[in-house]
Amino acid sequence: MDLEKLKKLREENFLKHKKKKREYYLKSKTKDSPAKYKDFKEIDYSEELNEENFLKNMKLIAKKQKTHIDDRKDQIIKKIEDYKKQKKEYYKENKKDRLNYDKAYRERKKEELKEYRKEYYKKNKEKILAKQREKRKQNKE
Repeated sequence: MDLEKLKKLREENFLKHKKKKREYYLKSKTKDSPAKYKDFKEIDYSEELNEENFLKNMKLIAKKQKTHIDDRKDQIIKKIEDYKKQKKEYYKENKKDRLNYDKAYRERKKEELKEYRKEYYKKNKEKILAKQREKRKQNKE
């Protein structure tokens, strides 16, 4: 087979695959759509968002959210306490590792800071010396 035949064959297979995929998509779309949205009601936004209904709906939503939170309050508090206990235990178990890590981190940062200071003083040596001279003159006066 030469290159042109391979390209043509590849293109045909790709188009067949694309067509098959599209048919599957359309079939699944028509099959699911009526059952999927049968429980939904159409909303008239002009009525829903007018001043009287809007305030009433906002109060209703706030009330529902508050009751939901009140119902779950004990569960939420328990989860927070469990998380705190878990965190405390984790810190107790890994205390040595954390301390070693912190020590290594401080050492590494200490070296980086030394390097940074050296570079800074090299770059700004003249400015720093000029400021120091001015301060000495002011102190003498």
